[in-house]
Amino acid sequence: MAATQDPATPLASGTPASGPAIILVEPQLGENIGMVARAMANFGLTELRLVNPRDGWPSEKARAAASRADHVIDAVTVFDDLASAVADLNFVFATTARARDNFKPVRGPVEAGRAMRARQRAGQRTGILFGRERFGLYNDEVGLADEIVTFPVDPAFSSLNIAQAALLMSYEWMKSGLEDETRTNFSGPEMPPAAKEELHGLFAYLEGALEARGYFRPAAKKPKMVDNLRAVLTRPGFAEPELKVLRGIISSLDRFSPAMPRGDGSPGDDPRRLPAAAARAARAKDKD
Repeated sequence: MAATQDPATPLASGTPASGPAIILVEPQLGENIGMVARAMANFGLTELRLVNPRDGWPSEKARAAASRADHVIDAVTVFDDLASAVADLNFVFATTARARDNFKPVRGPVEAGRAMRARQRAGQRTGILFGRERFGLYNDEVGLADEIVTFPVDPAFSSLNIAQAALLMSYEWMKSGLEDETRTNFSGPEMPPAAKEELHGLFAYLEGALEARGYFRPAAKKPKMVDNLRAVLTRPGFAEPELKVLRGIISSLDRFSPAMPRGDGSPGDDPRRLPAAAARAARAKDKD
């Protein structure tokens, strides 16, 4: 079993600490290795170690599946046994989906990511073990780790592909280093809520358009219908550009009339608004 060190103890060698090494124990398929490399690159990890890969190394299938994560593939190191692969590390997590008969602490991925980040900041080297595609890690291999990390999956279907597991841990590693764990790389436009004057103007315009078309029936129910309409429109907290879109839509619909049915020219041709349109309507009436 690897010796457990306090997170405050830095590397004696002075080698600068980096992200955790991803260690695949006897991976079977080059495609899976490549997908692990791709997942690592997505979240800033670069050190991939292979223990006795079944089909040998290098692997063109792995490179193809890595989808241009060539810097990870080119830096792969291969070991004959797991003990050699973890020999230079200060702290190692073993991933597993099932309970083990040992005394090792068990963490979830969020907690494990934060723990590795704390050790990295203290100058320690860390690693994460991932087992074979078919049955994971042997107990003696888990014994070479300091702690276990497991994922909150459905117990009825708990098996994860190694690339999926590596993606989850790589994500938690990157997230643990963010000043704000909920931060995203880009955001939507900043749109402060519209002034109430703008919203009240939309209310008045819409109410007038609906009144002209006999929407408020029976008349006695109009106050309640207006209250409901305003409740619907105040709930989203519209920004001013959004109100302009809504008002434009309502205005466009309001311009259509029986004299100019939908599809008969543009809304601007409404006879109520343009003399030319009114003249055409008059000529049509004379023909009748």
